[in-house]
Amino acid sequence: MADTALARSRAAYDRIEAVDRPEIWIDLRPRPDVETEARSIDARVAAGERLPLAGWTLAVKGNIDVAGLPTTAACPSYAYLPERDAPAVAALRAAGAVVLGTTNLDQFATGLVGTRSPYGAVRHAHAPERVSGGSSSGSAVAVALGIADLALGTDTAGSGRVPAAFNGIVGLKPTPGLVSTDGVVPACASLDCVSVFARTLTEAETALAHLATRPASPPGSPRPPGPPRIAVADPTALGELDDGWSAAYARAADRLAASGAELTTIDITPFLQAAALLYDGAFVAERYTAVGTFVDEHLAKRSPETSASSDLDPTVAGIISRAGEIPAHRLFADRARLARLAARAESVLGDADALLLPVTPGHPTLTEVAADPLGANARLGRFTNSTNLFGQCALAVPAGTVDGLPFGVMLIGRPDTEDRLVSIARRFTATIELVVVGAHLTGQPLNPQLLALGARFVRATTTAPVYRLYALDTTPPKPGLVRTSGADGTTVEAEVWELPAEGLGTLMASLPRPMAIGHVELSDGSSAPGFLCEPAALEGAEDITAYGGWRAYRSDRPGF
Repeated sequence: MADTALARSRAAYDRIEAVDRPEIWIDLRPRPDVETEARSIDARVAAGERLPLAGWTLAVKGNIDVAGLPTTAACPSYAYLPERDAPAVAALRAAGAVVLGTTNLDQFATGLVGTRSPYGAVRHAHAPERVSGGSSSGSAVAVALGIADLALGTDTAGSGRVPAAFNGIVGLKPTPGLVSTDGVVPACASLDCVSVFARTLTEAETALAHLATRPASPPGSPRPPGPPRIAVADPTALGELDDGWSAAYARAADRLAASGAELTTIDITPFLQAAALLYDGAFVAERYTAVGTFVDEHLAKRSPETSASSDLDPTVAGIISRAGEIPAHRLFADRARLARLAARAESVLGDADALLLPVTPGHPTLTEVAADPLGANARLGRFTNSTNLFGQCALAVPAGTVDGLPFGVMLIGRPDTEDRLVSIARRFTATIELVVVGAHLTGQPLNPQLLALGARFVRATTTAPVYRLYALDTTPPKPGLVRTSGADGTTVEAEVWELPAEGLGTLMASLPRPMAIGHVELSDGSSAPGFLCEPAALEGAEDITAYGGWRAYRSDRPGF
């Protein structure tokens, strides 16, 4: 399959059908419309036009304008139809990206859980009993499940980082003001940022280059020579973390140190105290400025006999409505306190290039959030809430797993140091791609092995037309992929996953015969390590190549 815009768009819709996660989307564009746009992009490229993101598929959070699709902010009664794309969307489209649709979110971008929406709770990409994280839940899951190459979210309190960490992808929150927020339904307009979700640092960095309205790195502020200097928190200052999270954070710090970075332990108290100001102080009043009148008018219509306000999430409506009662003098007092905390934070950072923190203290289940919606949400913002109040940028990246679930850390940097954060993150995110064709495919019995190693789905594809597939007599059932030297080879359904380099070593060490790891050629001409089979195991094995892949073979055998 050629890597054209049309092929990538078709693969995205095939993936949407395969994963069957309708709660990701608020409005999904009709497939024929997207394919028509993709053909146009392919024609422009063929004519010599330079489109750096040609065919990259893009999901857009439902509070960001996409021309022709309703902007709902996850509240149907609030919806309006924009005439033009938000500048952030327009910038990526101008570079060749294709919008698939708008994604679900915590209503009015108020929340870090991904459950506060009349369109349904967005479940975690691979552990459906867990929250996906919010408010940019649908955007993050669309990337994590391999549907979209990129997704736009927003980040006021951490919404571009929490769902990235939970779902094992990259979340880049730029410096406030670096990316235009025009065409975005505001949460707290002075703090809002448009954020980027991607599966790799390179993809996120590439997207930001097209989104930025000014150079990301300020002129006249060269970095002093020497290895990167990273501030880390004293573990006792982190507060209560989920089991295993403190150790995972320590491992991430150790990996940076092993890469040559200089680590310094600092007092993170000013960051934690500033974080508490975002919702417990007067800054939340700006949410009332954004949509408070709308919320109050709809709440006033509510009565025992009507459900006129039924599309307002009660938790979100309560937060926004109460914010309108905050007196003005509290805002001025909180601004003064924030200024003092910002000065202290700058002092404790010293000459550090970045601060390394866990993105969240833990990962709650849907049941835990339902039992304590305000408390669970507040806990998730402990480390993220202060970033925009301080005017900083941040980058969330995968840093291993805890109990089989992704664990993420973030690097927080001074304004306009996004490129520096990406450079630092590359020091401890070395990964390798792996091709799977059988029991490790999404939804198959051995897929949890990949997830436990910190693997992330990259894309669905097929092999080059030089392979045959056999059903092996193993427990659990597995296929054997073999390369053929004759003309009888064909393409076989495959998935590409990305996992930490050490994870591949662990997998290879535990791989039972007759399975083996070798280079598998793909239909786009690339190759990567993948599961193959020792030829001796094929004696008596059923040739299932005609099915086109392991899933089709299994679906033809009910109860298999």
